[in-house]
Amino acid sequence: MPIILIVIANVFYNICTKSTPESVNPFLSLMVTYLVAALLTFFLMLANGLNEGIVDAFKRLNWTSFALGIAVVALEFGYITAYRLGWNISIGSVVANILLAIILIPIGLLCYKEILTTNQLIGIFLCLAGLVFINR
Repeated sequence: MPIILIVIANVFYNICTKSTPESVNPFLSLMVTYLVAALLTFFLMLANGLNEGIVDAFKRLNWTSFALGIAVVALEFGYITAYRLGWNISIGSVVANILLAIILIPIGLLCYKEILTTNQLIGIFLCLAGLVFINR
């Protein structure tokens, strides 16, 4: 179920990003996006219930929440810029996600002790071959 949610959200994400008017300042667009996201997550947090006070909950946060905020803004700005530079919605996301997956392989192996199977190695090779054909 989470993968289906990710896919559906990514479809809408790419359509919205590609449809952002070029005349709009991308950072203003992102600010409105994150204000809506902040309100939504606030209400979802309240609906989900807190087992502790909000101050105590904030104290338990670490650097990852702040770093994720920076990463998400960079990600969104990258997509807006790619689409404004002419990347097709059908190709830009594929290229970005294949490159992302390939970059995450050594991180998974070294930092999280993940293991690659023969089938996964073949899949990685096919993804690399796909990048070559997509960018011809």
